Amino acid sequence: MKKAVVFLADGFEEVEALTPVDYLRRAGVEVTVAGVSKKEITGSHGISVNADVAASDALVGEKFDALIVPGGMPGSTNLAASAVVEKLLKDGESRGAVIAAICAAPVVVLAKAGLLKNRRYTCYPTMENDLAKFAGSGYKVLTEGAVHLEERVVVDGNLVTARGPGVAEEFALTLVEKLAGKATRDSLHNGIVAR
Repeated sequence: MKKAVVFLADGFEEVEALTPVDYLRRAGVEVTVAGVSKKEITGSHGISVNADVAASDALVGEKFDALIVPGGMPGSTNLAASAVVEKLLKDGESRGAVIAAICAAPVVVLAKAGLLKNRRYTCYPTMENDLAKFAGSGYKVLTEGAVHLEERVVVDGNLVTARGPGVAEEFALTLVEKLAGKATRDSLHNGIVAR
């Protein structure tokens, strides 16, 4: 069984986080919801979620097949501030795990970790102009060769990025296909009456 982790921090965008959790679990993927530094996390619209675990050093040894970062503000900046989240993302990337981020998270979380380097990606409209703000003074090195696209979902090898809340379903279905295959994605797509 494939394993995925979805990281949550206070201020996360609820639909971007919970849609992948729901769809991946329907597809038979074992999903762990990890709250940064605590288990009860409140989203940007006041919805509280009880995470399965707190994202701590105890997770570092886990070998997830996918690591998923929702957007939302200040949720993305709170995720980017977590050394544990950054360590897990970099470890996952080095192993070829799926790295997925939506909305603000590609710029705020992945750029800072150097995970957009030489990759095609998308993000919330205009966030691509804020690389220096969120990745810091070394942003040119961290994002060298990164190419921003204005597509709803961009898949570049093991990297999956998406634009925002209105794309959460497409993002989640793309992750289902990456982890459980096209037949499972198609079955789920039909079963939930997706567009």
